[in-house]
Amino acid sequence: MQGVAKAIRIHGSRLKQAVLQHMSTDNLSLANLMIRFQTDTRNTTLAHKGLENITVAEILKIKGEHEAGSVYWCTTSDTVYDAVQHMTEQNVGALVVVKPGDDKLVAGIITERDYLKKIVVQERSSKDTRVREIMTDENKLVTVNSDTKILQAMELIADKHIRHVPVIDKRVVGMISIVDVVKVIVDQQHQEVKRLNEFIRGDYY
Repeated sequence: MQGVAKAIRIHGSRLKQAVLQHMSTDNLSLANLMIRFQTDTRNTTLAHKGLENITVAEILKIKGEHEAGSVYWCTTSDTVYDAVQHMTEQNVGALVVVKPGDDKLVAGIITERDYLKKIVVQERSSKDTRVREIMTDENKLVTVNSDTKILQAMELIADKHIRHVPVIDKRVVGMISIVDVVKVIVDQQHQEVKRLNEFIRGDYY
């Protein structure tokens, strides 16, 4: 039962630092983070098993992204305006960028951060700018795979100062975010506290 508590002690400060840094540098307030939590109506509960045993694949499953075609994406030739509109419609903070064509080869990623820093701050027109001009290209892309442990993903997010990580198993199968990681941590911690309370009350024999 001490798995979550141990993981929080070891990694919690790094995650907290990453969250606070994103809030201060990327206009991501606590209110915005809570809106993401509250507007997500999907069932995101994982059975209690300890953070060290949870993989990225399990997060994708509860998000519904293990199903084919569920990844939100745009192409390099789309306008930034269209990409941001797609993000808004789907209530996501990033899109996988693919190269034009049927193969859907990964070209990079475009995020809210890219839009704010490279369009809004520089007073550029989102309707006249193509996604390829502001995206993070594939050479700099940080990714994980379905078998990556959630703690490893959490360390990547903290170390690289990013909020969105594409999941690639030869092809793009989904995307995880700092919000997904925080949800899992909070949920697992709540479940562990519940089990400890049941143990104290004598519900376990």
